[in-house]
Amino acid sequence: MSAAAALDTARPALPVLQEKGQREVFCGLTGIVWLHRKIQDSFFLVVGSRTCAHLIQSAAGVMIFAEPRFATAIIDERDLAGLADMNDELDQVVDRLIARRPDIRLLFLVGSCPSEVIKLDLSRAASRLSRRFSPAVRVLNYSGSGIETTFTQGEDACLASLVPILPAEAPNAAKSLLVVGALAEVVEDQMARMFEIMGVGPVRFLPPRRATDLPAIGPGTRYLLAQPFLADTARALEARGASRIAAPFPLGEEGTTLWLQAAAHAWGIDPDRFQAATAIGRERARQALARYTGRLTGRRVFFFPDSQLEIPLARFLARELSMELVEVGTPYLHRQHLADELAMLPPDTRLSEGQHVDRQLDRCRAEKPDLVVCGLGLANPLEAEGLTTKWSIELLFTPIQGYEQAADLAELFARPLVRRARLEV
Repeated sequence: MSAAAALDTARPALPVLQEKGQREVFCGLTGIVWLHRKIQDSFFLVVGSRTCAHLIQSAAGVMIFAEPRFATAIIDERDLAGLADMNDELDQVVDRLIARRPDIRLLFLVGSCPSEVIKLDLSRAASRLSRRFSPAVRVLNYSGSGIETTFTQGEDACLASLVPILPAEAPNAAKSLLVVGALAEVVEDQMARMFEIMGVGPVRFLPPRRATDLPAIGPGTRYLLAQPFLADTARALEARGASRIAAPFPLGEEGTTLWLQAAAHAWGIDPDRFQAATAIGRERARQALARYTGRLTGRRVFFFPDSQLEIPLARFLARELSMELVEVGTPYLHRQHLADELAMLPPDTRLSEGQHVDRQLDRCRAEKPDLVVCGLGLANPLEAEGLTTKWSIELLFTPIQGYEQAADLAELFARPLVRRARLEV
C-alpha cells in the first residue's frame, strides 16, 4: 500500500456521477504540440484535413516558415472520390519530407477523424515505409482522432506506439526506473538529479529526448507515471514485463514528495537519506506556495472534464492552497492509477466522470464558483456570463511538475482571479 492510500483506508470510496452526452474537448492531435518539442529527432505527419492543419498550427502558435517538426498530409477531394491512390500519395509525401529533413529518425503517421472515417490503414502504411527507410528512419503510427477520445489521449497513443520497439533489457538486468510521460526538459533534469541524490537508478525517461536513446524494458523495469492519462501506455509496458510503482502525481510539494517517496521505498532507500535529499526542495516549494494562499484560500473551483489532470489538480488545490472543490469532472477515471489521489480528496468532493455538457453547465451556473477550469470552447461563453475561467490546455503546455514548479502551478490558478479583480476595479 502506498503512503497516500494509507492516509484513510477506512473511508468509503467517493461516489462518482456518471455522465454521457454532448462533449466539449479538443482532439488528440493537440498532443503533437508538446510531443514534437520533446523528441528532438522526430516528426509528426498528420494524415487529415485542412481543419486538422489549422488546429495544430493555431494551438502551437508556430509560423508556417518556422520549420516545426510536424505537418499535415491533406486528404482532398481527389482522395475522397477515389481518383487517386492515397497510399501512393502518402509515400510521395514521406519521400519529399525525408529528403528535405534528413535529421528525422522517428516518423509518426498520425491518424485523424477524416483518415479514420475513410478507413485509411496507416498501420500498414507505417510498416511499409519503415521497411523502406530502415534503419535510418523508423515509421510508427497512432491515432489522434477526437471522435471518441479527449486531447491528452494523443500522448498516450503516441507513447503506447513506442513501447513495442523499445529494446529488451539484458537477461538478469539490475532493477531500473522508467519515468513515463512527457515532461519539460527542465523538469526532467530536476527529477534526474533528485533520483541520483536519493540513490535511485538507473533512471530513464519515456519519451526520450532522441529516438536513438530508447530505454530498455523488461521484468527488471519499475515505472512511475508522471501523467495520469497514460492507461494504454501502462498496459503496453506491463505486457513487456514492467511493473508500476503506485504513487500520487508530482504536482505541488505534497504530490512531488509522495511521488519521489514511492520510488525511494521501491529501492529501499533509508528514510533519513530521503528526507535529506528532498528537504531543501520541499521547503522552497512551501515558501513559494505561501505567496498564493491569500489569493486562493477559500475560493471555490469547478472543474469541467477535459484533460484527465483534474483529480491531481483538485487534490493540490484543496490540500495545499485550501480551495473549495465545487465539482471535479474528468473525462475518464482510472481508479487504479488514481487510487492515491482519490484517497487524498476531501470526503465531500463531488466527482463526475464523462460529460453531459448542458447538465454540467447548469450545475456550474447554479453554483457560481470563483474559478472554472475548462476547455477553450466553454471558456469564452462563461467569461461573457461573468464567470472567471482557466484554460485547462495551458496546464499541459506549462511545466507544472516538481518542487520548483509548484509556485508556477499555483500562479496559473491565481492569475485569472487577479485579472478579474483588476477588471472590476
